[in-house]
Amino acid sequence: MKKNKTFHTIYLILIMAFFYLPIIYVVFFSFNASRSLTNFTGFSLRWYEKMFKTRSMMESIYYSTIIAVIATAVSTVAGTIVAIGLSKSSKLIRQLVTQVNNLPMLNPDIVTAIGLMLLFSTINVPTGFGTLLLAHIIFCIPYVILSIMPKLRQLDDNLAEAALDLGCTPFQALYKVIIPQIKEGIISGALVAFTMSFDDFVISYFTTGPGVNNISTYVYATTKRINPSVNALSTLIVAAITIIMVISNVVPLIRERRKRHEEAA
Repeated sequence: MKKNKTFHTIYLILIMAFFYLPIIYVVFFSFNASRSLTNFTGFSLRWYEKMFKTRSMMESIYYSTIIAVIATAVSTVAGTIVAIGLSKSSKLIRQLVTQVNNLPMLNPDIVTAIGLMLLFSTINVPTGFGTLLLAHIIFCIPYVILSIMPKLRQLDDNLAEAALDLGCTPFQALYKVIIPQIKEGIISGALVAFTMSFDDFVISYFTTGPGVNNISTYVYATTKRINPSVNALSTLIVAAITIIMVISNVVPLIRERRKRHEEAA
C-alpha cells in the first residue's frame, strides 16, 4: 500500500513537471538580457519593451482579442438560442441536430480548416478579417451548445409554462426564468468558446488573409528565427489567465462567506 502511494506521488510529480516546466522555462527566459534561450545572462525587461514597440506583434494581440470577443459573443447568443430550441423540439430532430453539432468537434481541425477554405474560395469571398471571424464563430457554436444542453436537461419543463400562466410573455419567460436557470452552462460555453478562439491556429492559418494575423499565426511565422519577444508575450498571456482563474475562484468564495455571515447574523 505504501509503495503504491509512493508510486502515485512520483507519477503525479512527473505529470505536473511535464505540463508546467515548459511554461516556467518560457517565463524565466522572457527576462533574459540576451537573445539566448539556453544561457541566462542577466535580468532584463528589454523583450517586453521590444514587444510593445513591435507593431506586427501588437496587431496580432489586437486581432486575437477582438476576434475572440466577437466570436464568443455571437456564438454564445446563437448557441443558447439553438440549445433552447432543441430542448423544445421532438426527439428525432434533437438527436439529428446533436449529431450534426458534434461533427465539427469530432473532425480534426485540419479537415474543418480545409473545408472552410474551400467554401470561401468557391463563393469567391476574399480571405481576411471577415473570413477569420466567421470561421471562429462557426467552430465555437458547437462548444456552446454542448455546454448548455446538460443544464437544459436538468430544467423542469413546467417552469416556462408556469411563467406564461403568471402573465409573462414568451420573451420574458426566456430571460427571467429559463436563462437564469442555465446561466452556469452559458458562462461555461462562453469561456470555452473564448479559449478555443484565442488559442486556435490550424483553422486561423487556412482562413486568414494577408495582413491579418492572430497570435498563433504570428508566432508560427516567427519560429524560423529566435525571437525572445514571443516569450514575453507568452508570459503576459499566462499572467492574464492566472489572474482570471484566481479571481473566478476567489470571488465566489468571498460571496459565499459573506452570505454565511449574513445568515448567521
